[in-house]
Amino acid sequence: MNSFSTVFLVILVLGVFLSFVTVQQGTVAVITVFGKYRRILMPGLNMKIPFIEQVYKRVSIQNRSVELEFQAITIDQANVYFKAMLLYAVIDQREETIKNVAFKFIDDRNLMQALVRTIEGSIRGFVANKKQSEVLSLRKEIVEDVKEQIDQTLETWGYHLLDLQLNDITFDEAIIKSMAQVVASSNLKAAAENEGQALLITKTKAAEADGNAIKIAAEAERTAAQLRGQGVALFREEVAKGMTQAAKEMEQANLDTSVILFSMWTEAIKNFAEYGKGNVIFLDGSSDGMQKTMKEMMAMNNLMDPKIKR
Repeated sequence: MNSFSTVFLVILVLGVFLSFVTVQQGTVAVITVFGKYRRILMPGLNMKIPFIEQVYKRVSIQNRSVELEFQAITIDQANVYFKAMLLYAVIDQREETIKNVAFKFIDDRNLMQALVRTIEGSIRGFVANKKQSEVLSLRKEIVEDVKEQIDQTLETWGYHLLDLQLNDITFDEAIIKSMAQVVASSNLKAAAENEGQALLITKTKAAEADGNAIKIAAEAERTAAQLRGQGVALFREEVAKGMTQAAKEMEQANLDTSVILFSMWTEAIKNFAEYGKGNVIFLDGSSDGMQKTMKEMMAMNNLMDPKIKR
């Protein structure tokens, strides 16, 4: 075998070897001919024309993420510091989409720079119209605004935004301290209001309890007074009946009814002496005094029951 045949054989083997192209799963290969786009190769084993068709770029169709850190200024001139995570991917595997991804930017570094700056500019524009006190509660609105503004731009590049997560939003230290003071004062105010309400409820319930106790005591006293009055009335009624009966019996025996009053008088004196609690009672012990007392008692007896005769 001469040298020409050897060279030809080597070129043939090399050509066959270069005709096979392996494309990894999750990527698409872009083929060019003398620098001009020709076609795309899907994942797996593919064939190409050796020495003529070249693999210009392998485009990943998998999701990609990047972390962002940037600063924005609110309408009230407060500095806001963002830490975000951006998730994006190629829209699909259509030929036009892959061509945009492959040829819109010189390399991935330029793509990343444009993507990051576009998102940062969108967020800064949104925050510039808000007060610093509003920013923390507008995470969802910020993400929705960014997606609405840049989705069309990303589509022209062959990408779409899957997710934007604002992981951290912070302010200057002075602003953070002032916000903490506002929260603390609000909590103290709420605590004071709650304590005042609790005290009002406690005093109201205590007043209601006192009122109910007074009402119950008054009702009990009224009932007791009624019972005492009924007892006194019954006692007087029984005394009158007893005196009437005694007087009738003494009349039948031709005795002076004043003896009943004398007996009641002596019984009363006995009770005073026996059950007295240290009280001093002055009595006139003379015969004139006793006669005077008897007359008064007989007069009282006549007033109580005119039917009793002396």
